[in-house]
Amino acid sequence: MAKVAVLTNDLQYDLVQKNPERVAAVAAATTNFVEFLNGIRSRGHYVFHLQLINQADDLNAERYGDFLPVQEGSPGAEIMKEFLAPEDIVLVKYKDSGFYETELHDRLQELGIDTVLITGMQTQICVQTTAADAFFRGYNVWVPSDCVVSARPEDRERALEWLAGYCATVVDSKEVLRILDAEGALPRKDIKTP
Repeated sequence: MAKVAVLTNDLQYDLVQKNPERVAAVAAATTNFVEFLNGIRSRGHYVFHLQLINQADDLNAERYGDFLPVQEGSPGAEIMKEFLAPEDIVLVKYKDSGFYETELHDRLQELGIDTVLITGMQTQICVQTTAADAFFRGYNVWVPSDCVVSARPEDRERALEWLAGYCATVVDSKEVLRILDAEGALPRKDIKTP
């Protein structure tokens, strides 16, 4: 059986609760998302939560007025409890991509992971950049379409179209689990550019 890891992005209180649109998008996806994570865990695969931590000296870190969200050690930086299980791995990142100046690649390699499933928020930012960086490092990249969210539906759809057209296989989470059960692995996307 191939080793698979789900990578969640930014399922943190400060980030999700930024506005009503994010709250609604995450709420709408939560049931399927949690079922998917439980399905991955029960099949013996890994779940990594990529936890964004903003640093005060990062001039590009988004502020909510005078408030810098997701600061190290703050309650708002914590992974939301409904998505987290004791066996999951939480890995800090300081930028949108989970691979940018983190130990993610090394950790995945130590575990023999060759396939990553990129999930979380927001599809057009952290999901997209993490997927591209995974692809650049040779991973087989999948995106479960019902386990990614954006505050604006059009941003999510545009990002999913880009991902499917470039570096990822995009299907819903039930199809991911069905293929894993049937084949024991997720086939690599046949990359062809026009």
